[in-house]
Amino acid sequence: MSPPREAEPPLAPPQMAPPHPRPALRRGPQSWQSLDGTWAFDVGSEFGLGYGETPPRFNGQIQVPFPPESPASGLGLGGYLHTVWYRRSLEIPPEWRASGRVWLHFGAADYHTCVWLGEQLLGEHVGGHTPFSFELTRFLGAAPLTLTVRVNDDPQALDQPRGKQDWLETSGHKIWYPRTTGLWQSVWLEWVPGTFISELEFTPDLVSWSLRGRVRLQGHVAPDTQLRLQLSAQGEVLSDDLTAVSGNEIARTVHLTDGGIDDHRQDLLWAPEHPQLIEVLAEVRVRGEVVDSVRSTTALRDFGWEDGRFLLNGLPYTLRLVLNQGYWPDTLMSGTDEQLRRDVELVRRLGFNGVRMHQKVESPRFLHWCDRIGVLVWTELPSAYAYSDRSVQALTREWTDVIRRDRGRPCVAAWVPINESWGVPDLARHPRARHLVQALYHLTRSLDHTRPVLGNDGWETEVGDLIGVHDYAHDPQVLRRRYHSPEAVWRTLRGERPGGRKLLLAGSAFDETTPVVLTEFGGVAYTPGEQTGWGYSRAGSAEEFLQRYQNLLAPLNTSTGLAGFCYTQLTDTFQERNGLLTEGREPKAPLAALFRATQGQRSAYAADTDPLPDPLGYSIEWRTRKAAPEEVQPVADVQVGA
Repeated sequence: MSPPREAEPPLAPPQMAPPHPRPALRRGPQSWQSLDGTWAFDVGSEFGLGYGETPPRFNGQIQVPFPPESPASGLGLGGYLHTVWYRRSLEIPPEWRASGRVWLHFGAADYHTCVWLGEQLLGEHVGGHTPFSFELTRFLGAAPLTLTVRVNDDPQALDQPRGKQDWLETSGHKIWYPRTTGLWQSVWLEWVPGTFISELEFTPDLVSWSLRGRVRLQGHVAPDTQLRLQLSAQGEVLSDDLTAVSGNEIARTVHLTDGGIDDHRQDLLWAPEHPQLIEVLAEVRVRGEVVDSVRSTTALRDFGWEDGRFLLNGLPYTLRLVLNQGYWPDTLMSGTDEQLRRDVELVRRLGFNGVRMHQKVESPRFLHWCDRIGVLVWTELPSAYAYSDRSVQALTREWTDVIRRDRGRPCVAAWVPINESWGVPDLARHPRARHLVQALYHLTRSLDHTRPVLGNDGWETEVGDLIGVHDYAHDPQVLRRRYHSPEAVWRTLRGERPGGRKLLLAGSAFDETTPVVLTEFGGVAYTPGEQTGWGYSRAGSAEEFLQRYQNLLAPLNTSTGLAGFCYTQLTDTFQERNGLLTEGREPKAPLAALFRATQGQRSAYAADTDPLPDPLGYSIEWRTRKAAPEEVQPVADVQVGA
């Protein structure tokens, strides 16, 4: 059966230039076109397999990239959505049709996506958090071009990577949030030449003061093809490298002038307190003519772990992280660029130097702002809840794609494939589940050996470079007793069960040199004006909330046994009211006071005489602040809590 040919909504009129959805591989504004905006939409019957089984009627409209469960989509649908359909017409610029190639890109769609152009199936993708693309070039002669997308997502598939998405029909029980079905990140078209750069990433090496570049070309590579890599920072060209290309995979090491102990080039090192990025220009040249040009960023920085410490650029560095769920009341998981940037700025203003993204792989735009503003990111695989052959296949496939997408980003500081034994139940007596955790750890290390990996964060840990512990004790003296020194930390690891589970499994090979991070604690609930929602403890006023936060942070900031901590959590999220900020991103106590508590600055002061009411120099008036250009680095050279 051919698809019905109802009228499709036209392209939305241009407003302002949207931000590039893939900031790590950017071509000029004339080379790409956003497809976000109004699409025709319909909900299909359960698990439609094709046009013949569930012909869509497209009776409604939706605002892409917001999921149909979100208010921002214009729908706000509840209940189970097994199959959703999208349709829109495409208008290809005439100059794109004349030469080169045209690609259709999807940031992410949850979960099993099939895409048609006209009646031709372009292909399919399985996975809810990773990008995928299809080439349209051979279809450009047809007119009109109609794009149809179908996404199947079983809301009750517990062996499917789903993160915090609820499986009950009415979502919102305990710690689970509304579901996300279908498209939830940007969709866009891109023109590229016949031979083009499809992958570009750099791995820094501080020992040799160099950057190891990996570039992949697609298309025919002529014998006289060259690749140019230009690196620059602080208005200075650091390196301009031109090399002959003999194949589609190019590995190139770019050496910089060694930054000795007194050399100003030490300023090139990236850290949250000094997020110095290196701008990258990559060009493909054929017979001297530039045929493709992309821009990206990288950084000189190094992560390490030894003697119980996390190391940044070879020096011990205390991790002050905050748990980030990455949800908003209006857009759910699909944060706008402004929402993403605002959260990154607020993380720094609260005194943290990093986030642990919890059960969500965040948009590349979020990582872009973390790179530029200076926030470390722990990347975590959204969990399945049940173990099966399908879950093993799905987790390993999606995790591989996540690592390949993000391992080139300077801000990504750790990989977390499993959280709290979710999807790998009863690890102590389940050998297959234990092998899966071990396999994911070693898979991660095989794809990226430059960052630490936590095998199972929270408890029941057997393998990993760091040990993560979840402990919601609300008495600061208990936290002090358990974590004040290395000896106390290891007594806790071997003899206590803060979450009711063994922290270390029998046979684990850890010793006192393994860094330990308290990766979840706190969770104090305070909801001004109401008592709904929940947390791990509750405060009755802003003053009590701040006092509880200060008291919980004090023993951790003076601990000599921990490599760092991660507070639960950044914002209120639906029924969870344990954020430092409300869902609307308003602080529950003065920002400067929260900043000082996070940083361990314990001096008393009055709010009206605080010399640093806005520690990072931002205005809190978010509603009136206009977004700054992407090139601006708001906190560069600001020494936060140094």
